[in-house]
Parts: sequence; structure tokens; C-alpha cells
Amino acid sequence: MRLTVEPLSLSRISRRAALAVSVAVLATGVALGAARAEDKAAMLLPGSVNDQSWNAAGYGGLLKLKDAGLEIAYSENVQAADHVEAMKDYARRGFSPVIGHSGRFLSAAQRVAPEFAKTTFLVGSGSGGQANVISLDVANEQYAYVVGVLAGKMTKTGKVGAVAGLEGLPNMIASMGGFRLGVKSVKPDAEVKIIYLQSMEDPAAAKEAAFSLIAGGADVIGGKLNAGQAGIIQAAKEKNAYTIGRSVGHTAIAPERVLTNIDEKWSDIYASAVTDLRAGKLSGHYIAYGYNTPTGGAELRYSADRALNPAVPAAVAAELETVKKKIASGEIKVKPTKDDARGGA
Repeated sequence: MRLTVEPLSLSRISRRAALAVSVAVLATGVALGAARAEDKAAMLLPGSVNDQSWNAAGYGGLLKLKDAGLEIAYSENVQAADHVEAMKDYARRGFSPVIGHSGRFLSAAQRVAPEFAKTTFLVGSGSGGQANVISLDVANEQYAYVVGVLAGKMTKTGKVGAVAGLEGLPNMIASMGGFRLGVKSVKPDAEVKIIYLQSMEDPAAAKEAAFSLIAGGADVIGGKLNAGQAGIIQAAKEKNAYTIGRSVGHTAIAPERVLTNIDEKWSDIYASAVTDLRAGKLSGHYIAYGYNTPTGGAELRYSADRALNPAVPAAVAAELETVKKKIASGEIKVKPTKDDARGGA
């Protein structure tokens, strides 16, 4: 008999909660440690698995591991103060890998890992690792560059905006810097203004930031938030600007205004990484998945059967395909700097 542990939707991990889980498990006559560690995967998420954005994508990856036969457990809305104890809790109970689905979990993973040498800690959107800590990421700069090209081609005012969070983190530098470089590659004189928020999860704040960009003349709004992304989409819908989402769920909010979504394929990333891990083939402390790797990290997706909004001209769509091929071949190398990702214009 195999016990599938899901979900542990805890915002805080406590001894009392751990004891409650243990009692429930023992009542079934099955010990959590009955399965091999490599058959048990746990995930910590910073927000809700129902956000139609970052956290939903990570949870989809965990479900794909379940489909592959692994037992799974997860905790959502995990606050920074609880990162270390939450990771320890899963490691003690024999889960490996323990996945932190955000670069914000990297510090905790690096602190906990030496204590649990037989556990592998994977950090989604992390920026590095050590020994048994491995960061996995989308090659954010590549996909952001492509949608930057799209924004540069679609703007009529010559002004493009973006709303993001976590200013200064490596993956945000890659995303926002790549976006600005993409716009500038096709419209060098364009103004690209980026507003950074304190929270990735606040749709109201994101909406107000997008309104301010649109009021300043921006007619295409990009960005990278979690639950907050919906606020960008709503602002674009209300003000008739174009925007770029993070899942096809965002298209449903404003089908006429969403040009495309950077649909991150975390299910494929985690499935590939864990398959390689179990086979002893996962090596390195940082692995990025992009146009130039066998497993892609994302794809542009407007709907289930379209990559782009019908409003995007065929010539622009063809240009995007050319850019993708040049990135894959190495002809275009996207290397954003902190200045490329700077806030403001």
C-alpha cells in the first residue's frame, strides 16, 4: 500500500501540525518512511496554488511527479520565517527531493542541506547551489527578450511598461532586463519604464502601477508577478492597452488585450530534473531550461491552440520565430545587466 500525502496546505509548520500528521498516518497503519526517499517529493510554495500564475505552475509540476508514481506533499503560502523549519520537516520525513518553488527558498535550502546530506533540495527559479542543493530555472532572459520584441513591434506610442517584484533578484534581472533588451532590439528609441512592487501577490497594487504606466503613454504592458499579474491584465483591459500574461488563464480575463503568455513549463522542468536525479544524471548547481536545451523552460501561448493573439500580424509572428531560432543557435545571446533591469525608464 502506498500513502499519497497531499496536500499539506500550511502557512506555518509547527510541532503540533507535524504531530497531527504523524498520528493520522499511524492510524492508517502506514509509515511515511515506507517508500524509498527517491519516491517521495515535497514542495514548498510562496503563494496559493490557485493563483493561475507562478504557484499554479509549480503545483502542476508536482502533480506531474505524482503521475510518474511519486508520493507528493506540499505546503502553500509558506512565509519566509518558516522556510527553514518547513524544509527540515519534509527532510526528516524522508522526502527527496524537497522543492522550494521560488528563489526565495534558496537561502533556507543552503542552511538546511548540510544537516540532511542524503536529501536533495531543488530550488525553482534559484540562482545557484552547493553539494545537495540544485537550482532549476527557466532561461527567463530568452523568453522575456522574445516578448520584448513583440512589445516593441506592437507599440504605437513608442512607450512600453512593465510591473514586477523582487527587484534585484537574478531571475528578475533576467526577466526585466531581457524584456527591455528585446524592445530596444527592434525599436531603439522606445521608452521602457519598469515599476517594481514590494509584493508579487497584490493585484490591486499591480493594477494601480499599470494604470500609471498607461497614463504616461505606455500602450503595451509586460511584467512578472504571481497573483499580482491579474491586476496588470485588468488594467490593460480597462484602458485598452496590450499586455503579456503568464498563463492562458490570463487570456480569459482579457482575450482582446493579451498578446500572449510566457507559459512556464515547470511540469516539464521538474519531471526532467527528477528523472535525471533518480538516474544519477542531474549535475551542476544551476540548470536553466530555454530555447537551447532539450527540455524547454517555457513557450508563448495565447490559448490551447494558438501562440499569439490574432491581432498580432503574420509578419511579426514570423519575426518572433526567427528570433527564437537565433537564440537556440546561439546567434543571439541575451545577457541582461542590472542596469538593463533598472526601475524607471
